[in-house]
Amino acid sequence: MITIRPAREADLDGFLTLASEVEHWFGPMVHEPGFHRAVRAHIRDGAALVAEAADPATAAEPGLAGGLLFGPEPPTYHVHWLVTAARLRGAGVGRLLMAEALRRYVTGPGTVEVITFGPDHPGAVESGARVFYERLGFRPGEPADPGPEGGSRQLYRLDVPVRRGWTRAAHG
Repeated sequence: MITIRPAREADLDGFLTLASEVEHWFGPMVHEPGFHRAVRAHIRDGAALVAEAADPATAAEPGLAGGLLFGPEPPTYHVHWLVTAARLRGAGVGRLLMAEALRRYVTGPGTVEVITFGPDHPGAVESGARVFYERLGFRPGEPADPGPEGGSRQLYRLDVPVRRGWTRAAHG
């Protein structure tokens, strides 16, 4: 079973482990002070979530099952970083992280934006990121600036309607 919870300062090493699994697609992060600062700032601001494998069968390897850094500023929300542990990709971890982020941070109306791999980037297929976002209802937008490793990027958007009877204070 996968559980989603707000990230804590003690989760920094878990975020770095996740980052080490995707640096070949995103460029250097583990030894980059800017990445450390970004993770800590999201944690401090309550805008970071982690996934943990609570089932011993899926937790055979220690560490976080996934992590997400979110920009909860309406009306345009941003997925700043979302990574699922390689051992659990395709197991629904990313979907659970996104569902919790939308429930916790997004009130609508608005748009959730994420920059992911461009169609010609090697990570576009191998990571499954583009298909992942499309299955969640995101639609491709315009090209974005290349990533730090020089690979192409593209903006994806998800329109979010207003939620009646829902407030962040009641659910946050």
